[in-house]
Amino acid sequence: MNQLHLVLSATLILIFSLISCLCFGEINLVASAATMPEIQQRGYLTVAVKDNLRPLGFRDDNGNLKGLEIDLSKRLAADLLGKADAVKLQPVANSDRLPAVFDHQVDLAIARVTATESRSRIVSFSVPYYYDGAAIVTKNTDIKQLQDLSKRKIAVLNNSSTIRYIQYFIPNAELVGVNSYTQGREQIESGKADAFAADISVLSGWVQEYPQYQILSSKLSTEPLSVVMPKGLQYDGLRRWVNEAIARYTVTGWLKERTDYWKLK
Repeated sequence: MNQLHLVLSATLILIFSLISCLCFGEINLVASAATMPEIQQRGYLTVAVKDNLRPLGFRDDNGNLKGLEIDLSKRLAADLLGKADAVKLQPVANSDRLPAVFDHQVDLAIARVTATESRSRIVSFSVPYYYDGAAIVTKNTDIKQLQDLSKRKIAVLNNSSTIRYIQYFIPNAELVGVNSYTQGREQIESGKADAFAADISVLSGWVQEYPQYQILSSKLSTEPLSVVMPKGLQYDGLRRWVNEAIARYTVTGWLKERTDYWKLK
């Protein structure tokens, strides 16, 4: 009984100690995105990025992260902290891009995120650094404009927003549903589709890897890609600084130069 009493007493003391620590901030069990002063004090940014999406964010043959969004992450770090390598890049899946920010796992996400009204309810968005949108890729040299696809077969990702754009601009086209970009290319290679419609940022990487393909000049839609930032008054300085930086990169032509470098349409 004495041993049981001692164990129970020790357990209660531990519980009360933990509660006291949580109340007075001595133990932090919840990660927190950093404010501007905190980022400057610790000396680095943390940014969620893509590592499989050429040419926005991908790994080169040596395993190094490259792409427009990687360049932007490093430029922000250089301007804020004086060193381009003062950034920790954290590759994430599409489903984790917003949670990484609103769960305070990273300071920012620069991972091909389209700024939308529904998303803005849980995170903040910067001014756009690139305008993405739906476009069409083909290797048929007879197809040069949207009208040339009338009554032809166009592969498109199942349940994607691109479907409604095709139905609007090319109502007589026959849609072929696919589950991935790989399947889309397979449909073209096998002759089961004449073209593939998807996001132009991804298709830009496609034609770099497969130069026999071409992207039609007409976009089906325009969607702004923005830096994802946390909500809250404590992050107002960070949001303001990121917006000013991207506006400056736009005015000085730095973003245009990097977009051209990565051959983004």
